[in-house]
Amino acid sequence: MRNIMFVGPAILALLLASSCKKENLNNAGKSKPDPRATKILRFSAIPDENTTEQTVKFKKFAVYLSKKLGVTTQFIPTTDYASAVDKFVNGEIHLAWFGGLTGVQAINEVKGARAIAQGIEDLKYISYFIANSDTGLELSESFPAKIKDLKFTFGSEKSTSGRLMPSFFIQKETGIAAEKWFSLPVGFSGAHDKTAKLVESGAFEVGALSYKKYDSMVESGKLNKEKCKIIWKTPPYADYNWTAHPELDQIYGEGFIDKVQEALIEISDDQLLLALTRSKIIPAKNEDFQGIADIAKKLGLLNN
Repeated sequence: MRNIMFVGPAILALLLASSCKKENLNNAGKSKPDPRATKILRFSAIPDENTTEQTVKFKKFAVYLSKKLGVTTQFIPTTDYASAVDKFVNGEIHLAWFGGLTGVQAINEVKGARAIAQGIEDLKYISYFIANSDTGLELSESFPAKIKDLKFTFGSEKSTSGRLMPSFFIQKETGIAAEKWFSLPVGFSGAHDKTAKLVESGAFEVGALSYKKYDSMVESGKLNKEKCKIIWKTPPYADYNWTAHPELDQIYGEGFIDKVQEALIEISDDQLLLALTRSKIIPAKNEDFQGIADIAKKLGLLNN
């Protein structure tokens, strides 16, 4: 029978102490790892267009931010607007290119979240109401009341320029909530480019979307403006912005969010600006979007 040695408590304690001493000696002189080396600044954007194209564009932002901030940066695509907000609220992403509505929803859910930058165009953003040419509708300065009996689509249910503000202006002009005013059930395409193509094809007769997306699609040849016509332009409102999660300062040190803001404002690369369809990035603050928050509350699109 094999002999079994029983180790008493006192001997066991000595053995453990010796082991710990060796470990401490082995680690002597080694510096603590920089937490930045193991952290990744993950950011995202609302998918207001084809996600594959969007991912290609925002990978360039990841390279820029990594070099500018000295941290590893990664773009995380999202499937829809709600997913973008959820990832921000859950801390899966710490920086996001939000629309006005998704931005105020994220700020409302995350205490300390900050809108830090926006395109200069975002101070006075507008939505286009568009129609298939077969409707016979043309551009007018007055609200196109004739669309009441036509098949209409918004973009995403959480889009500022594709749903929130068009809904607000419809209700302002008619005195009735959009979904109740139209004779037919309204649709939700999910994205601005999809709205444009659905109206162009005639699947929907009319719709509402971001003026930026419509203009860029026409300019690139992806949309026929003679088949898909602008029939009304809304009054201006504040929209898109970069929103920062407060955990950024906890992870990278106090003042890091200010560094991110500075990096965004300093963007001069035409390719990066083109990816956002903006000519310049300027500072932003939460108060700039209070009007959006007020409208969202009235329409039941903001908690609390």
